[in-house]
Amino acid sequence: MTDSPKTAKLTFGDKELELPIHSPSVGPDVIDIRKLYAQGDVFTYDPGFTSTAACDSTITFIDGFKGELLHRGYPIDQLAGKSHYLEVCFLLLYGELPSAQDLEDFETRVTNHTMLHEQMMNFFRGFRRDAHPMAIMTGVVGAMSAFYHDSTDIKDEWQREVASIRLIAKMPTIAAYAYKYHVGQPFVYPRNDLDYASNFLRMCFAVPAEDYEVNPILARAMDRIFTLHADHEQNASTSTVRLAGSSGANPFACIAAGIACLWGPAHGGANQACLEMLEEIGSVDRIPEFIARAKDKDDPFRLMGFGHRVYKNHDPRATVMKESADEVLELLGVGSNPKLQVAKELERIALEDPYFKDKKLFPNVDFYSGIILEAMGFPTSMFTPIFALSRTVGWIAQWKEMIGDPTQKIGRPRQLYKGETLRDYVDVEDR
Repeated sequence: MTDSPKTAKLTFGDKELELPIHSPSVGPDVIDIRKLYAQGDVFTYDPGFTSTAACDSTITFIDGFKGELLHRGYPIDQLAGKSHYLEVCFLLLYGELPSAQDLEDFETRVTNHTMLHEQMMNFFRGFRRDAHPMAIMTGVVGAMSAFYHDSTDIKDEWQREVASIRLIAKMPTIAAYAYKYHVGQPFVYPRNDLDYASNFLRMCFAVPAEDYEVNPILARAMDRIFTLHADHEQNASTSTVRLAGSSGANPFACIAAGIACLWGPAHGGANQACLEMLEEIGSVDRIPEFIARAKDKDDPFRLMGFGHRVYKNHDPRATVMKESADEVLELLGVGSNPKLQVAKELERIALEDPYFKDKKLFPNVDFYSGIILEAMGFPTSMFTPIFALSRTVGWIAQWKEMIGDPTQKIGRPRQLYKGETLRDYVDVEDR
């Protein structure tokens, strides 16, 4: 964010305030209202903070009208097509693409930290067998601060670095163990000879009686899911991480807060909702009925996985994800899975029907990621944990940026109070 000589004038009653305007490197100008209360004795009112910039950042930029998503200036389609997840992690954390030597060092550091403290196994077993994997992940990640005391001092730059590597490295293990515990299978330890995505798939699907041979097409699709969900600007969970971090909370507590926020169905549950919709439709011959309902403004039914709150055009991540979905479905087939048959037909209709084209209701990243994960064999209860695993690096990058911001203050939103005014206490016998 750079200063601009432009100002905005705000007039109300007999007061007139001159507010500075800052110009970003890309995107709309921002009116600086930090002194609004001190100078004008008024607040702004913005439920959901949809028109409020709570920070300045150099990590991710979204242009919803152009359908553009940039990480440190690099378009997401280039990163997903030419790069891989751990390289994107390096980019998000450090601001530049790594050299070959830097990338090898980073990958080695992550690989060598994938195991969990052995005593944490007892922590997993403390949950009920039917516990949701997101409940387990929230608890286990928060508990990491009880096991890794040497990386909780946020004022120590090296400890922040160690915590960052630990979280990125151990999150696939935590997610896989949450899955194994959920389905009643024994934990599978990580292996250092596998890449990040392959290691995760093996920890999820291998069993002691039979090892899991990772198909490179599935590993690539998994890596793309990680990459396409790595960061998405100041969304609800990222803002939660920043708000928790603004109090000085340790990094494990902050990331646990982000996971808890992501658990909400309005945020991280979109791909699960999409699969549940496909299950409700049931078969291809019922699609016309549901398409008609979707077009009926008086019908509460909505097609999940189509359109996006931020992207008013196409979702740039969906184009790449569609390629992976096509590759996975070709490999695994859809003939025996009615949900996937319905998904393919819905996709065809949405890409051809003028109604969907005019309203920009194209399949989004959640539509395709749900299809891929379903085809791989993941239950819908694991969709959001995989989202959390993917987004961890974005949360960490945003947290580290906030910690290093000299203007950072503890978050303290204001309110429009509509309750009772001052009144005196009445003794219970007089009421």
